[in-house]
Amino acid sequence: MPDRPESAAKAAVPVAEIARTTAVPSHPSGWPGGAGPTMSAGTTQEEFGVSSVRVNWQLKAILPVGFVLLAGLLFFTLATVSLQDPERHAVLMVAGAGAIAICAVLIGALAYLIQQPMVELQEKIGLVSEGNLNVAVSFSRRNDEIGDLGRKFNHMMQQLRESREEIERLHQTQVSRAEHLATLGELATGLAHEIRNPLAGIAGVIEIIGRDLPSTSPARAVVKDVRLEIAQINRILTDLLETARPHPPQVRLSNLNTTVEHAVMLARQQVLSKPIKIELQQAPELSEVEHDSDQIHQVLLNLLLNAVQAMEAGTVRVEISRQSSYASVLVSDTGRGIAPQHLSNIFRPFYTTKGNGTGLGLSLARRIVEEHHGRIEVSSVVGQGSKFTMLLPFQMPAARTVAS
Repeated sequence: MPDRPESAAKAAVPVAEIARTTAVPSHPSGWPGGAGPTMSAGTTQEEFGVSSVRVNWQLKAILPVGFVLLAGLLFFTLATVSLQDPERHAVLMVAGAGAIAICAVLIGALAYLIQQPMVELQEKIGLVSEGNLNVAVSFSRRNDEIGDLGRKFNHMMQQLRESREEIERLHQTQVSRAEHLATLGELATGLAHEIRNPLAGIAGVIEIIGRDLPSTSPARAVVKDVRLEIAQINRILTDLLETARPHPPQVRLSNLNTTVEHAVMLARQQVLSKPIKIELQQAPELSEVEHDSDQIHQVLLNLLLNAVQAMEAGTVRVEISRQSSYASVLVSDTGRGIAPQHLSNIFRPFYTTKGNGTGLGLSLARRIVEEHHGRIEVSSVVGQGSKFTMLLPFQMPAARTVAS
């Protein structure tokens, strides 16, 4: 017998064909009486219908069929493992080379589709870094993630262009305002000098006349009114000068409760003859807050006088508290309130809803608080009153602080 089959085809015998050559009756306990052919992996002899072939086999499967145990022994020769069909080998080589070529083309195309937009995007970003915002990418027309990136980039550039235009408009507005204030400052300085000198003389004469009048003279009431009007003119000139020629705050660690209390005491003197009550709630834990006490006193007095002028009777409440990193001073009243159409304008210079006002008080107050790196918030309901909240940071920039 030869050691291997004559061909690979003869080695690959169907299971049914092999099973037919080894068919024996079945038995519940296996081979009857343990008899039967001895079958094991290795060298054995099987009959394929024409001759006996002796080769090296390996056990593959045993298949029971019907009522007869068909021991289907499927083998394959170890010698056939190393055999290759030359034609199949050539086909596989050609197919592999084709697959590699296709993958290379696909990878190249994919790299081109991604690399080109990235190169264009890099060029556009370089132009933006040089200050040119009038740029856009062309790949925004694509209907994929790259196109979505391009559309978002173009939208961002559009927003940047609009923001720059808005900043330029605001800059022009600020320049115009600065020029206006410079002109106003020159005018205010001249007016203050020309008005205050004769006004001081008038005030002195009125004071002398008032002392010489009998206590029962009805002219004393007139003298009192003249004094009040002179004081009003002086306040207008002071506000005008402060608006036109501002000076930075001289910040020190000071007791905020004391600053607020002094302003409340002066405001109470203004309402002695009116049914108006001014209440103060202090905060002992806020004894040391960095601020310019003179300027903050001016702000609070302005807020208090505005409150008492907005009511015939009622209560003005002043509350000092802590809000996060800010010291808060709330001034609330039960007066007429401020109409919504006026709320956005009350901090504008020369804007007033009072017949005898200058419209400079709140504008000056906001500027002072902002120079303290704080802010003023306002809320109001017509017929119920208004609330002004001044917020001052506990810690000011070191450059603005003056040692006490």
